Amino acid sequence: MIHLFNSASLPVSRWRNCGGETREIVSYPPGESEFQWRVSIATIATDGDFSAFPGVDRIITLLDGEVDLYRDKQLCQRLSVNQPYSFRGEEPIHARLPAGVSHDFNIMARRGSHVPDAATTTAAFSPPVEAGGVVMVLNGQWQHGQTLLTAGQGAWWENQGGRFVPLSNDALLLWGTLLPRFNHGL
Repeated sequence: MIHLFNSASLPVSRWRNCGGETREIVSYPPGESEFQWRVSIATIATDGDFSAFPGVDRIITLLDGEVDLYRDKQLCQRLSVNQPYSFRGEEPIHARLPAGVSHDFNIMARRGSHVPDAATTTAAFSPPVEAGGVVMVLNGQWQHGQTLLTAGQGAWWENQGGRFVPLSNDALLLWGTLLPRFNHGL
């Protein structure tokens, strides 16, 4: 089953440290106190440390702005817009914002449960049938069945995500999949 969302209308949760806010797309399984995987959009408003998530694999994709990531006071990654970056949730990461406020797309998966992956595409996208996942339109128009999706809109699913087809020359889609770990033989 496909669950649609519009990023502009997702509920906003302020961070305890006042350094930003999160718009949660899904925490899976819904209604459970501990997630197997979670997808959200964050606004980073100030320099600061990322929250620690031991045993969680993370993928962050910068949507706009500039973010430099530091580990042990050394630059470890300058995020590029629309380019996913993977790291372990227990890593002590500090973010610096050279140009002020930024927005990013986040995927988190418990290491013992799911294997996350993410990328962008301009071509039709069909996720593996057994994978949960999410897509968000970054640019242009996309179609899923009878549903038209435009920038800032997207969908998430538990499995059998179907096919997302670009309808415009400027179409760009951010996708994330969460494959159950047993499918990887791990």
